[in-house]
Amino acid sequence: MALVVAENVEKSFAPRGVFARGKPVRAVASVDAQVARGEALGVVGESGSGKSTLGRLLLGLLDVTGGRVRFDGADLPKPGSAAWKTLRARMGIVFQDPFGSLDPRRSVGAQVGDGLAIHRGGAEPARIAALFERVGLDPLRMGAFPHEFSGGQRQRLGIARALATDPDFLVADEPVSALDVSIQAQVVKLLADLRRDLGLAMLFISHDLPVVRHLCDRVAVMYLGRVMEEGPVREVFARPLHPYTRALLSATPMLDPAKRATRILLPGDPPSPSDPPSGCVFRTRCSFAQAACAETVPALRAFGGPGQRVACIRAEEIS
Repeated sequence: MALVVAENVEKSFAPRGVFARGKPVRAVASVDAQVARGEALGVVGESGSGKSTLGRLLLGLLDVTGGRVRFDGADLPKPGSAAWKTLRARMGIVFQDPFGSLDPRRSVGAQVGDGLAIHRGGAEPARIAALFERVGLDPLRMGAFPHEFSGGQRQRLGIARALATDPDFLVADEPVSALDVSIQAQVVKLLADLRRDLGLAMLFISHDLPVVRHLCDRVAVMYLGRVMEEGPVREVFARPLHPYTRALLSATPMLDPAKRATRILLPGDPPSPSDPPSGCVFRTRCSFAQAACAETVPALRAFGGPGQRVACIRAEEIS
């Protein structure tokens, strides 16, 4: 049974600023997604594709413009409500920036224990020490401050803070992109171990496809607020069906030269989320686009391998 379910979820933001005019910015459009207990779903795509917004919608940190999000069978309460605050104890988030996500004026032990103080009425030192050990940090350093830790250690602190209330669901939003490559591998291994040991459901947002392949069970490929392709990692990486997925995978470094795909270069930049193309939002950069692609918004449909779905009306022709 799925723990987190998004049904036709949409999110638009109104223009901001004194002179703000024009159309709302559509960050997420008609997305269906789900994460089962103990499963890791990877979400990939270019910057501005809606990945982080989707993660915050699933956590209830943002209110949906349309559709609904369900957690453990019930609709998410309105953000900020008493019911939402109670439910938030079952969710955690690891941020991209291990430096900016910690308060430089407070000890790291106090910050790791914030969730316990909010949701459990107090942060016991023994519990905080156990969290430090869980993520590979010395509990004797609980009284230290963020500037005394390296980037990788700060991200471990962020993970410890996210785990403080024993969540069932964890959103990891680009958790290794700001780290050195050697440190990235250590943090990814930590997340994989935690997911296995704690049975966490995880939404892993990343630009790094090899990391997604290593860590996740399924992957959703987003472009301009929509899911272009979704399915088991093994199926999608072995036989990508959507032209956009193929382009992303063609840019992925491969150690074996025989397995390297011909690089597919997409023309231009993604269109503005405030003025997306009609029909398929990818058609303006797609070499397979035809007139019909401008007329119909393709729905995700079963095609290809087991559990694989693609939003492309020409999938049969180009696969």
